Amino acid sequence: MTETHPGDPADETPLCSAKGCQAPAVWALRWNNPKIHTPERRKVWLSCDAHRDRLSQFLDRRDFLKDVVPMNELTPTDG
Repeated sequence: MTETHPGDPADETPLCSAKGCQAPAVWALRWNNPKIHTPERRKVWLSCDAHRDRLSQFLDRRDFLKDVVPMNELTPTDG
């Protein structure tokens, strides 16, 4: 049996990126700032159900939002 300790990365659930939110993330908002990132680069914000629309709108107003996918669809190249 593997022992885990609080604070271990393997023991942590990804949390929503909204300021002050501690809810588990269920969505990945993939975005790109074309002024500083190459076109294929994707940064990721995580979101709970309650903050998905607000975070998406924030990124979309700036033309940064590329897509929104369930957390289980993230790939190693995201981020």
